[in-house]
This record gives sequence, structure tokens and C-alpha cells, in this order.
Amino acid sequence: MSKVGRWTLIATILGSSMAFIDGSVVNVALHYITADTGGGLAAQQWIVDAYLLTLGSLILVGGSLGDIFGELRVFSVGVAGFGVASVLCAAAPDTTSLIVFRGLQGVAAALLVPASLAVLTATFSGAERGAAIGQWTAWSGIAFVIGPAVGGGLIDQIGWRAIFLINIPIAATTLLIALRLGGMQQSRRAELRVDVTGAALCAAGLGLLVAGFIEQPTHGWGSAVVAGGLGGGALLLAAFVVYELRAPMPMLPLHLFRLRNFSVTNIETFSVYAALSGLSVFVTLFLEEFAHYRALNAGLALVPITIVMFFLSPRTGKLSMQYGPRFFMAAGPVLAGAAVLVYARMPAHLDYWVDLLPALLVFSVGLSLTVAPLTTTVLADAGPGDAGIASGVNNAVARIAGLLAVAVLGIAASGRGDHLTTSGFHRTMLVVAVLLMAGGVIGAVGIRNPIRARLDADRAVAGDDERQGDPVASP
Repeated sequence: MSKVGRWTLIATILGSSMAFIDGSVVNVALHYITADTGGGLAAQQWIVDAYLLTLGSLILVGGSLGDIFGELRVFSVGVAGFGVASVLCAAAPDTTSLIVFRGLQGVAAALLVPASLAVLTATFSGAERGAAIGQWTAWSGIAFVIGPAVGGGLIDQIGWRAIFLINIPIAATTLLIALRLGGMQQSRRAELRVDVTGAALCAAGLGLLVAGFIEQPTHGWGSAVVAGGLGGGALLLAAFVVYELRAPMPMLPLHLFRLRNFSVTNIETFSVYAALSGLSVFVTLFLEEFAHYRALNAGLALVPITIVMFFLSPRTGKLSMQYGPRFFMAAGPVLAGAAVLVYARMPAHLDYWVDLLPALLVFSVGLSLTVAPLTTTVLADAGPGDAGIASGVNNAVARIAGLLAVAVLGIAASGRGDHLTTSGFHRTMLVVAVLLMAGGVIGAVGIRNPIRARLDADRAVAGDDERQGDPVASP
């Protein structure tokens, strides 16, 4: 690997890790943030969803901007923006300000996340590209593991604002390296355009839907706020689909959804990642608010998920390429869902080693059976010519699934109030289990295994990039 290649890899790992750590640490801080700045469950949902809203709705636009203005330039802007937004989050005087600044973080992440992989793709080729992406994935996984633990320790010792301040030295170092690599010197491709209208319709539609669901427990289904949010959001998203069908350069290439496995896989992705987001947010809140875990312990509680996936996902990815993805995409979510059913009766005064960890390990195995086959199936069905945009679409689907899950599951979690209850947590875990099992049914009924010759050809295309589109490796 050349000196330029080595520094490019370091910059992309540092920059993307910043976003990955932030995405996992904030869940641990929610209880402490609202205890300090005020607000109940709705405020906690908005702190998570403001980030996911802008990230999920703009991530495809972020990829397009990299194509137009240069991958390294957009990466540099995203890193700088994420650093500035992190300073604002750390200094937020109240919950409303923090929610706004979290949205700005999501905008920066929508530039940063797709550009980091695009920079690697543009810098490396052949086997060297596969090795670089493999290192990027490995370090991203490590960052995702240590993030909640480090963040929890900082919260316990310093306070919740420290989790945003740790981004500053990382952003400054990354930006310095990127600028030395010529991050602001790439030329613009004049023939390409950004789908501004599509992005605006998508963000506004999702935002109204989320507002309607989050405010429902407080205002009720019949209120103008809830009805207007849900109705307006649905209309805007319908307008988004119509516009994308006619746009000359759409951010969402709907023609890909004519491919059976691509469509089914994205539907399953939505179901599985909605469940994953719901579990990670509400289990963490339950541990802190009812089991009275310190932030460090709550941050460590779900780390086994990432550890198990780190070792098992590459192996299941290879097996799914060898034998076809259908079995893995059917059995994995069902196994994970069966494990989560245990949490529907989890006591408030729990024993981690008895009440939480065993089911968590089974859940992790089920998720490991699912994630890599999801990614390889999306890439293989789209083909090498559309692999990049297919990966982007799958990532966007995963983010939007998390966004809507956090909003909708709050209805089950809070009942008619604005705080998580023990019975509400149990209802939420039942919904999470149903979502996972539904994902397994979707895979069993909808996925078709490619014939062996097609599998052999696809293995060569998707092998190096097996984890490139993995939504777990993103915030």
C-alpha cells in the first residue's frame, strides 16, 4: 500500500468511526440528557430521530454530491460539519436546541458516511481495494464496540456533554489529513445534478410522519397535530415517489425495485433494522431508568451483539454465497425474534447474566445469520453496474427503518403518557419480536436462491464488498 493510500485509509477510518461512535453512544446518554435539560420519552425519541431523519433522507443525496464535487471534497466538508455540529450539541442549553443540532449532525453524516467508502473505492483497485474495505470494516466494528463503553465512562465521570466533545480532536485530525491529500481540490462534474426536490419531499414527509407518531401518546389520535403529521407525511412521501418516477436524475432509482430479490431484501431490511433500533434504544433506557444501571454498564450491556456479529457475519456471508441466501434470511430473523420474546417478561430488578445475556447471545447469532446475506443479496441482484447505488439504497432503508421504529414504538412504550413504563417496555419487546419474525417470513416466502452458476459469478463481484453496504457498519 502506498503512502497516499495508507493516509487515505486512516482518514476514512477516523472520519467514519466518529459517526459510528456517535450513533451508538447517544442511546446511553438519553436518560442523563433529559434529566439535565428536561423532557420525557418524546424528547428522548426526538434526540435520536432528529439525527436519523436527516441522515436517512439525505444519505443518497450525499452520495450524489460526492459524484459531482469529488469524493474527498465532500468527505472533508462532512467531517468539518460533523465537528462543528458536535460542538453545538455539547453546548446546547436545552433539549430543543440539542434536537436541532442533532439534525445538523445527521446532515453532516449524510455527506461523511457514503463519501468515506467512495474515497476508498476511488483510491484503491483490485485486491488492494478489498483489503482496504476489509480494514475499514474491521476498525468500524471496533469503534462501534468501544463507543458505548468509552461514552458511558465519560458520562459517569464528566457528564453527557463529553460524548460530543470527543468528536472534536477526531474531526480536526481527520480534516487535516484530508486537506493534505487534496480534499478541496477536486473538480466539479458539470453534467450531474443533485435531486434537491426529491430530497426535500423525502425529508419533509418523513419528518411529518415522525412528528405524528412521537406526539401521539401526548395528544391522541384525534388531535390536529397527529392527524396533520401523519396525513401530511403520507401525502408528501407519495409525491416523492411520483416525482422520482419522472425525475431525470432521481436520488432513488426506483427501477431497481423491479428486481425481485432486491425489493424483498429491502423490505426485510426495513423490518429487521426497525427491530434492531427499537431494541437498542429501549433496552438501554430500561436498564438506566428501571434497573438503575450506570452509563458505563448500560453501554457495555449490548456490546455482545457486535462482538458475536464481528466473528460470525463474515462466515455466514460466505455460506450464503455458497448455498444461497434464502435459508439464512429466513432462519436468522426468526431465531432473533424468538430470543427477544424473553424480554417481554424481563423484571426491572434483573440479573444481567440470567435475564439479559443468554437471550442477547441467541439474538446476536440470529442477527449474524441475517445481516451479511442481506447485503450480498442486494449487491448481487442489482449487478456490478448498480452495486454502489444499491448499497446506498439499502443503507437508507436501514436508517429510515430505525427512524420510524423509534417514533412508532414510543406509542407502545409509553401508553398514554410521556415516560417509559415497565409494561410499555414489555409491549415494545413484543413488537420488536414480531418485526423480526415477520422479516424471517418475508425472506422465506420472497427470496429466490440464484442458480449455482449465477452464485459463482456473483461471488466474484460481491466478495470484496461483502460488508460495504452493511447498514450495521453505519450510524
